[in-house]
Amino acid sequence: MIISKLPTVGTTIFTTMSQLAAETGALNLSQGFPDFNAPQGLLDAVGRHVGAGHNQYSPMTGLPALRQQVVAKIARSYGATVDPDTEVTITPGATAAIFCAIQAVIRNGDEVIVFDPCYDSYVPSVELAGGRCVRVQLNLQGFALDFERIKAALSPRTRMIILNTPHNPTGALISRAELDQLAELIRDRDIYLLSDEVYEHLVFDGAAHVSVLAHKELYARAFVISSFGKTYHVTGWKTGYVVAPPDLTAELRKVHQYVNFCCVTPLQFALADFMADHPEHVDELPGFYQAKRDLFCDLLAPSRFTFTRVAGTYFQLVDYSRIRPDLDDVAMSLWMTREHGVASIPISVFYQNPPKEQRLVRLCFAKREETLRHAAEKLCVI
Repeated sequence: MIISKLPTVGTTIFTTMSQLAAETGALNLSQGFPDFNAPQGLLDAVGRHVGAGHNQYSPMTGLPALRQQVVAKIARSYGATVDPDTEVTITPGATAAIFCAIQAVIRNGDEVIVFDPCYDSYVPSVELAGGRCVRVQLNLQGFALDFERIKAALSPRTRMIILNTPHNPTGALISRAELDQLAELIRDRDIYLLSDEVYEHLVFDGAAHVSVLAHKELYARAFVISSFGKTYHVTGWKTGYVVAPPDLTAELRKVHQYVNFCCVTPLQFALADFMADHPEHVDELPGFYQAKRDLFCDLLAPSRFTFTRVAGTYFQLVDYSRIRPDLDDVAMSLWMTREHGVASIPISVFYQNPPKEQRLVRLCFAKREETLRHAAEKLCVI
């Protein structure tokens, strides 16, 4: 008889909705992946390195050239200096990075604060480490951190706080003032941070991403996670990285070496080449995705959905209260997919206790213009 370690976990909503979209022929704006290709120079580099024979194990910590490029990008983006050998680890995707960081420091009985709505991989990773998640709801207006709730959630067992900025699924950003307030709150406590920053370069309207990497006090106790897949339009490559102080990196690598050991070698070579040749790519991303956001929102303006344009990520939340207030968001997502040909993600799945009055679904706009126009046509007749 199997006694499940994750008795409440089933198939993820992302798999469910993508499968339903495929079965019904709906446009898939649910799972977060582009329907356009990566830069040609990056794709060419993969073939070049496969042909050159770079097909065996890379170092466990990641290809040195790629770790050097991560360091250079961090210096350019945030003015922060990290060591490529002792603070940067290349991982097979951000989800694996999150898992390894949690396993490295969370022990049986530890508590981890997560913010609802929260990305779905955090809680299972904590539970598999023997920890317990304490869910703290973000403010419903703007999805900002609620420091009174955070204070109330802290206990002697609190061992980690998981941040996510830009935030999935809401697109909200954490400010420098909020990081300062958090630093003051945990200054005298033995608490680690995990900062999920996979959408770091998808920040709009002239705003700057505020990274924990640039906050010296918080970085001293943090694992900062990012994703080449999100930044370079190659989510299927499942390649990411963790930046952490040397003592935390050493503990993370103890776990990482027995989970995956290393990442796909020719992909690392290709990313290192492309980052060296095209450092401007990350500078162009905000404008690239803001144009898609603005096009999509402009196209949705005549619809009965209401929304505020997101500040970051490539997801747009829309409120359907004026359309089918009788449906909860799971039912609404299924109805939209089956009856109107557009797949979305219900926001309630990111909560432990979803607000009863909330009527929000998430739509991905990391799509070609023709896809966005076709989807908007369908959504505007609902």
